[in-house]
Amino acid sequence: MLIATWNVNSIRVRLPRVLDWLREMVPDALLLQETRTPDEFFPQRELQNMGYQSLSHGEKSYNGVAILSRLPMEVTELYLPGAEDDKQARYLEVLLDGNVRIASLYLPNGNPSGSEKFAYKINWMTRLYEHARALLQTGHAVILGGDYNVCPTDDDVYAPEQWADNALCRFEARKAFQDILLLGYCDAFRVFHRTPGEYTFWSYQGGAWSHNMGLRIDHLLLSPKAAERLEDSGIDKRPRGRARASDHAPVWCRLREIL
Repeated sequence: MLIATWNVNSIRVRLPRVLDWLREMVPDALLLQETRTPDEFFPQRELQNMGYQSLSHGEKSYNGVAILSRLPMEVTELYLPGAEDDKQARYLEVLLDGNVRIASLYLPNGNPSGSEKFAYKINWMTRLYEHARALLQTGHAVILGGDYNVCPTDDDVYAPEQWADNALCRFEARKAFQDILLLGYCDAFRVFHRTPGEYTFWSYQGGAWSHNMGLRIDHLLLSPKAAERLEDSGIDKRPRGRARASDHAPVWCRLREIL
């Protein structure tokens, strides 16, 4: 089973790149972030023609998450529990074929540090921690994938000294991320790849892509029941080098059959 996550930075702009990647990799499920389109304009027909059903939780111009699947799925959560007044389209969770809980999530950026936006980010991560803990009690394998907007360590950012006070690298954000790992979740990429300098995001500016000045902020976190079946993982950098590319690259993991 191949599961992947990808911040596409507008599904309507990147649709040709997404379709190309689906043809090349044929994932069983693809989690998308920053789709930036209302649900009624999400390209369900084009994806269905590729053999994928799709569920979208979007909004105009900002945020937005979606899940594409070759397997039956049903929505279990449209919003991250814990704040009924938070209606930003940042979370979508499904039960895949009745056995696997998969969530696509787009965490707040949180900049500038010390602002209300940063407080919202940390509060969101606290809610994610509580929900991740509750999901461990469901009996399902759980995969929480998406753009976390967190560089877990200095190994995950090209110039740590320049990013020390950025919301993506602040101690509070890193601790909130590590707290989820301490529940028993694993960072699928780091199981097989320990070398510093492996990134998932490169800005469009300043030659970031050509000089590998990147950040690793997109992650697949697996519960113990999912992690015990983990066979491989990686970052597919090829789409980032193509025309009209997203500034993020897909992150993937392969599991032994769990359905």
